[in-house]
Amino acid sequence: MRISKLLEAKGADVATITPDESVANAVSGMARLRIGALVVSGDGSRIDGIVSERDIVRALVGDDGSLLARPVSSIMTATVHTCSPDDDTDGLMATMTDRRIRHVPVVEGGRLAGIVSIGDVVKTRIGELEHDRNQLVDYINAR
Repeated sequence: MRISKLLEAKGADVATITPDESVANAVSGMARLRIGALVVSGDGSRIDGIVSERDIVRALVGDDGSLLARPVSSIMTATVHTCSPDDDTDGLMATMTDRRIRHVPVVEGGRLAGIVSIGDVVKTRIGELEHDRNQLVDYINAR
């Protein structure tokens, strides 16, 4: 299945945060939205980075108590792996597994067009497998 089809089903909304906002705002936003990552973007369409729960936990090591007041840009992952709406979910699942990443922004025409989580990919794959199973059962029962 193509990423574009996945986005049609789940929606293309992307939660973003600006690089100068505080880590406290990032934590609050992720908790409120019940998500594990925010795309860091100064303008809402360009990707400056991504901040995830993992980034926050890693930043806590050796923290002197100032973490929540620091800007998101100080802890974000600046090198962001992205995908295109034309990419295949199987290939994306392999990339996410190999690189140990859970969230991949979707970029189309140089602009942020959505985000895909590992949960989205797994849910899609389970749906495909259930569909295949039902097709096989119907085929066997028709004989």
